[in-house]
Order: sequence, then C-alpha cells, then structure tokens
Amino acid sequence: MITVCITDKSIIVKGHATEYHSKNGNLVCAAVSALTWNLMNCLNILSEDNTVSNIESGHIEVRWEKLSDKGKLLVDSWYQGILAVNQEYDCIQIG
Repeated sequence: MITVCITDKSIIVKGHATEYHSKNGNLVCAAVSALTWNLMNCLNILSEDNTVSNIESGHIEVRWEKLSDKGKLLVDSWYQGILAVNQEYDCIQIG
C-alpha cells in the first residue's frame, strides 16, 4: 500500500504498491513516483517556491514554507493525478 499524506506545508509519499497488488504494483509505484518527481521538478522550474525534498526507497517527502498560486496549482494537479491512479488501481491510502 502506498500512503500519501498531504498538509499545508508538505506531502509525504510512503510505501510500495507491489506488496499488496503484485499484478499492477510496479505500474502503480512507477506512476506515483513519476507524478511526484514531476511535481518536485515543476515546483523548482515553474514556480519561485523554495522546496526541500528527501528521497529514499519507498519514501518521498517534499516540504515548503509557503506556496505561491503557481505552486498550489502544481500540487493540486499532482493530487488529481494521484486520485486518478487510485481510482483505477485502489492501492493508495490518502490522508
């Protein structure tokens, strides 16, 4: 199970879908990782927001003090992608 925790100052993505859904687990992990890496890159390239990222196997954390309107839109877009993946494969816990 992948767990996604969203606050007003961070997102934390933990876990591996392969542990619970072996058939599509790698696909889900790749999708969530790609969405999250893209968010981190876009926050740095397309917004003027300062973010700090911590990346380890099965754990990605992105933190900020304050997001601009662009940054908020990017996070909202990322979240819609996470919801779409979860709607299809039902192995992401969002909290």
